[in-house]
Amino acid sequence: MRLDLLVRNARIRTLDPERPAASTLGVLNGVVVGLDDDVAGLPARRVLDAGGAAVLPGFNDAHCHTAWFGLTLTQLDVSAARTLDDVYAAVAAHADQLAPDAWVLGAGLDHTKLGGRFPHRDALDRAAGGRPVWLKHTSGHACVVNTPVLRAAGALDDGFPDPEGGHVSRDPDGRPDGLLEETAQRLVQQQVLPYPVETVADAVDAATRHYLTEGVTSFTEAGIGGGWIGHTPVELGAYQLARDTGRLHTRAQLMAASDTLHPLTAHADDPVTLGLDLGMRTGFGDDRLSLGPVKIFLDGSLLGRTAAMTEPFCGCPRHVSGTARPTGYFQGDADAMTDLVVGAHRSGWTVAAHAIGDRAVDLALDAFARAHKELPRPGVHHRIEHAGIVRPDQLARFAALGVVPVPQHNFLHTFGDAMAERLGPERTTWSYRMRSFLDLGLPVPGSSDRPVAPGAPLPAIQSMVTRLTETGAPYGPDESVPVLAALRAWTEGSARATGFGDRKGRLAPGLLADLTVLDGDPVHTAPDRIGAIRVLATVVGGRPAHDPHGLARDA
Repeated sequence: MRLDLLVRNARIRTLDPERPAASTLGVLNGVVVGLDDDVAGLPARRVLDAGGAAVLPGFNDAHCHTAWFGLTLTQLDVSAARTLDDVYAAVAAHADQLAPDAWVLGAGLDHTKLGGRFPHRDALDRAAGGRPVWLKHTSGHACVVNTPVLRAAGALDDGFPDPEGGHVSRDPDGRPDGLLEETAQRLVQQQVLPYPVETVADAVDAATRHYLTEGVTSFTEAGIGGGWIGHTPVELGAYQLARDTGRLHTRAQLMAASDTLHPLTAHADDPVTLGLDLGMRTGFGDDRLSLGPVKIFLDGSLLGRTAAMTEPFCGCPRHVSGTARPTGYFQGDADAMTDLVVGAHRSGWTVAAHAIGDRAVDLALDAFARAHKELPRPGVHHRIEHAGIVRPDQLARFAALGVVPVPQHNFLHTFGDAMAERLGPERTTWSYRMRSFLDLGLPVPGSSDRPVAPGAPLPAIQSMVTRLTETGAPYGPDESVPVLAALRAWTEGSARATGFGDRKGRLAPGLLADLTVLDGDPVHTAPDRIGAIRVLATVVGGRPAHDPHGLARDA
């Protein structure tokens, strides 16, 4: 037997309890076929000499926005702005390079870094020279636009109503100020979308190339095809195009936005009433490109104070934009959203319910309980995306229902101070949990929500361990976990949460040969230095997909 790839001279941490360490690994037809003496004497087409470096299973981001991230790489980046004048100056400089009728598209807007204030449409009008402006908030749950955009949407008309599940912000004079929250973002999206599939495929190309530099070999795209999270109704086709043309560089699982589902008429004996044409549902595809859960938004964001809470946000008797919603709000009618969860469950889907506030978590858990009662589906584990605030009394329900929590611990070192300010001391200890979920025996995946926050896995793993904010303040320190548990989350945990626990997440014979080569072993690195470990190479399916140092060579 001649191997496709032989990895040698390595400190391999397999994360397989039966064989936790090795120095040599063999790959054939994209899967691991043996370790150490099993393969040491076999010839190979290519040899990767790790030079004593650490080798781990490839990282798996279980919740990110890949096309969105790829698009931001070509847009105006305002994430470094610290004042409103910084934003206006950046818009003006960018607009000067554009045609008179071109859109100014920007990303990375974060009002928490701007003294809690948002840009005003009047100032954006002046900065952009009359061009339409669309600046996306880093949370994805809001954006700021200017007068041409609002006028085209009809939002300047007298009596223009807020859309269900969203809000058009107004200044003290009662004029729309440019801030659009949650579903109100569709007012601008309807003027720009859909993007061509080539544009989306290019974005996937740029994003997944970047993922490889961080050791990411798999990801789950958290919403395609519809709602305010999609980019085109044929977004799955854009991913297929990326795969067919060599622009999908990692493995991808795609969540269908709930807006893409529609009533289906099947045989009376079949429970399928809701879904995609041809009956496609969770699990369709292969280990390179597949259809994952359906994504259903229940509430908004913590930073924007639109997450649905049982108690008001701290320091905010009124909503930041003046609307009396101190406990946030749902993105639709609660009963209708519950019916949607149950209908998707009955039709064979796994459900990924976006729920950040504890009131939204209650709604998700209640919906999952009803779904399983109406139609038991043993072995199906629905997900709660973010699970941002989980009260102590809610923890047992996660375990009883087998619900997978999908929190993002990179939030802690990115905007943890702002989250803690909104929650107060007690609720901060309930926020973005880790240890409590693991103690219940739940698989907790690693995920980033990129580009909401920087998505590199190693800094996120560090945050799982240290639980420190961007200023070094402790953030729920009792939820800290050991380094090895954090590594398992970003590998095996993500594999289990996405339905691929028997195919990847460990380096063992018969599993996919996805791995990353690091210049340090996180387990033997000081916790506050884990995020600084460098990725030397990344291998997907036995193929060195990122190898800037030339570690792999033809034999």
